[in-house]
Amino acid sequence: MIRWLVFLGICAWHLPVSAQIYPVPIRGNALDTARYMESIPQAFSEVPYFTFGQGIGIHPTDSSFSFNLRFRMQNRAGALFNDEEISEIEARVRRLRLRFDGYVLNPKFSYVIQLSFTRGDMDWENTEFPNIVRDAMFFYRVNDKLQLGFGQTKLPGNRQRVNSSGDLQFVDRSIVNAQLNIDRDFGFHLAYTENVFKNFYAVFRSAITSGEGRNIISTSDGLAYTGRVELLPLGLFEKFGDYFEGDLIREQTPKLSAGFTYSRNDQTLRTGGQIGQALFEPRSMITLSTDWLVKYRGFALAIEWMYRESDDPVTQNILGDVRYIYTGLGQNYQASYIWPNNYEVALRYSSMNPTDQISQFETDIHQYTIGLSKYLKGHRLKLQTDVTYENRFSPTALLPAGSFWMWRIQVEVGI
Repeated sequence: MIRWLVFLGICAWHLPVSAQIYPVPIRGNALDTARYMESIPQAFSEVPYFTFGQGIGIHPTDSSFSFNLRFRMQNRAGALFNDEEISEIEARVRRLRLRFDGYVLNPKFSYVIQLSFTRGDMDWENTEFPNIVRDAMFFYRVNDKLQLGFGQTKLPGNRQRVNSSGDLQFVDRSIVNAQLNIDRDFGFHLAYTENVFKNFYAVFRSAITSGEGRNIISTSDGLAYTGRVELLPLGLFEKFGDYFEGDLIREQTPKLSAGFTYSRNDQTLRTGGQIGQALFEPRSMITLSTDWLVKYRGFALAIEWMYRESDDPVTQNILGDVRYIYTGLGQNYQASYIWPNNYEVALRYSSMNPTDQISQFETDIHQYTIGLSKYLKGHRLKLQTDVTYENRFSPTALLPAGSFWMWRIQVEVGI
């Protein structure tokens, strides 16, 4: 420990005052950070630059690499109420993550690594092993419009899933996302951005992946194919505001983004394709989604529709146990307003409607949520609470119906 303190003291002594602390951009990926770091003037000393802003960064004087370290945690408590009595209490660290990003050799070659350390984050129940690695990606920036990637990360699916769980305006994502999202996978990724004309932008993303999710060492004889288009007819959002919830930037002109995603997973081995329990037999599925986002002067409106289909979603073993793919339609609507003092009120309505193929196993679900957030330092330090009313009913009368209330509170801390 003493040696490390001496080393850091030498670093601070040798660095010019103007080079010791450089805040990096509020939002952006490893490439954006790398471009910013290149603009920092070089010191005469050979000691690396240490930067503080969006995490802790190290940048050597020869620009041969950059390294950025961040962490975040979500501490949560809550209660479930049935018949005006508490039936369940939640108290846990929901998420605890470390993230590393930067570039190697030059900014064209970047990387992103993210590790998770809580039981829920490791998907222990479904994988039955400590599934720590969430992201492990290598990117090559061909030019300012085209970027290629290889490794494991989020697929270009619905917007709420692609948004970081640290950038949400409610305590957690919706039931629609929980049931129908396509999550993370390993494979090849492509992203292309085009300025069509004036302020009209189009973003194209695609991926060819294993189809079995993160950290699976074998797959069936099928792959997953995903494509997404995002249209921004009113220009780009300030500071990547289309990928965090709530209008914390308070856009000075109206902004709109419309996204459309298609994903086909051939012969998957899991109930949710990349997530869920193991099926008894391989099945194929198609997931479609569209999402719309509007932001203007503190107001935000987000809409998502997701639909999943499969020709034969139900599988069964010789003992008669059943596991199935959820097929059906999910809808999610969120509206919010943030005041200049950084208090935000948000409303959400979500519904899940299964197809007739699985109606004997699933009910219709309707959720109504109101949330209150206080942002102390954007999404990096915030206090959130929400109350949800959920109603379930069975169109076929095969399953019990009912309703309950849920209350949650959460503190998010990160750098």
